[in-house]
Amino acid sequence: MMSLILKKTGLGAGTLLLGVLSLSVLSLSSGTAFGQEATTPDALASFAASVDIAYILNTMLFLIGGFLVMWMAAGFAMLEAGLVRSKNVSMQCLKNISLYSIAGLMFWLIGYNLMYSGVDGGYFGTPTPKIIDPVGGNDLATGYSGASDWFFQMVFCAATASIVSGTLAERIKLWPFLIFTAVLTGILYPITGSWEWGAGWLDGMGFSDFAGSTLVHSVGGWAALSGAILLGARAGKYTADGQVVAMPGSSIPLATLGTFILWLGWFGFNGASQLAMGTIADVTDISRIFVNTNLAASGGVIAAVILTQIIYKKVDVTMALNGALAGLVSITAEPLAPSIFTSVIIGGVGGVIVVFAVPMLDKLKIDDVVGAIPVHLLAGIWGTMIVPFSNSDATYWVQFVGVVSIGAFTFIASGLVWGLLKATIGLRPSAEEEAMGMDKAEVGIEAYPEFGQGSQRI
Repeated sequence: MMSLILKKTGLGAGTLLLGVLSLSVLSLSSGTAFGQEATTPDALASFAASVDIAYILNTMLFLIGGFLVMWMAAGFAMLEAGLVRSKNVSMQCLKNISLYSIAGLMFWLIGYNLMYSGVDGGYFGTPTPKIIDPVGGNDLATGYSGASDWFFQMVFCAATASIVSGTLAERIKLWPFLIFTAVLTGILYPITGSWEWGAGWLDGMGFSDFAGSTLVHSVGGWAALSGAILLGARAGKYTADGQVVAMPGSSIPLATLGTFILWLGWFGFNGASQLAMGTIADVTDISRIFVNTNLAASGGVIAAVILTQIIYKKVDVTMALNGALAGLVSITAEPLAPSIFTSVIIGGVGGVIVVFAVPMLDKLKIDDVVGAIPVHLLAGIWGTMIVPFSNSDATYWVQFVGVVSIGAFTFIASGLVWGLLKATIGLRPSAEEEAMGMDKAEVGIEAYPEFGQGSQRI
């Protein structure tokens, strides 16, 4: 279990030893050796208090970080609601609340232990339900509440599925999407996550992904890419002569709100991935992560704003929004080690990737409604590959091996699942249903009925 302390399920070894070190200092200051009979009751009480405090603070970090990342589910929902057309807004809201719920159930049922239990340098753990602390549990051996750890890991799993939702918007039926979500959150994401955060084979090689540029964002991006290729573009998106038809979203204010919610949630995403808050060093590092995360996003925005002004002679607000998200994804693999200037550059490159990758996908006729593939997949690869620039413990070769292996597994496995769904229950609605919008076709409730097709008011 000690090997897991340094991974996503644990905390820094220094934090676990906080109480022991505190007692050692007290013992030395009194001229006695640790563990000898001269150790006083006061010293033992101080040791117990130190362990209790570290346990409480670490658990608080997981819970606070967890509900911030959970709030990102609202961010994804609002971003997607703003970037799809009015006739598909209710569907995106339904998909997002459903996928979050499915992720929770699947990650409890098999996902968590598949990712963390008994991996031991291998390729996956044990697919069994997660058992959490009993009522009033006080097992201090782990240094945190097991339930808080499960919750923190679960919301990361849900975020992965949210990435897929936006890419495939407006032309996928509800139930095949939800079935895929169950497979992704219960099986595919936990398997690749186990390779690094579960102390699997990539961890043994020295792969480094602090908060999930690849393990969360690129996994979601690869799953989305395979689905987009198999599903095809929205009707009318690309003309026969290769022209791209603009399909403006329903609400830029909603998309902007969603971006700011995601930005806020990212402080939990990256900051709480420090996984410990029981020492001064830990909270100092968390603060540093907050600063680097914030300024990387800022760098992504400014890069996108400047580039779109130069290229298109006008600033594209959707590029600015995705520039922020790409900056956040880019810094996620290593938000602690870089300097502030380096963080801004890393995030800025993420913004550049978005500006050039969005039209590139259109040239390939890959229809990504919200730009999730450039933001989460491509910026995630960039963020993972640049880790060794600021973290000397990582190497470019091992980072490359991690990116390629996780990408290949996720893309192929997702493609097989999408293909099976297409061959059985089908992925796309009929042309008539797609034209009327998924709100009327499958949800039955329009998001904006007063502006809907065929609405009659007396």
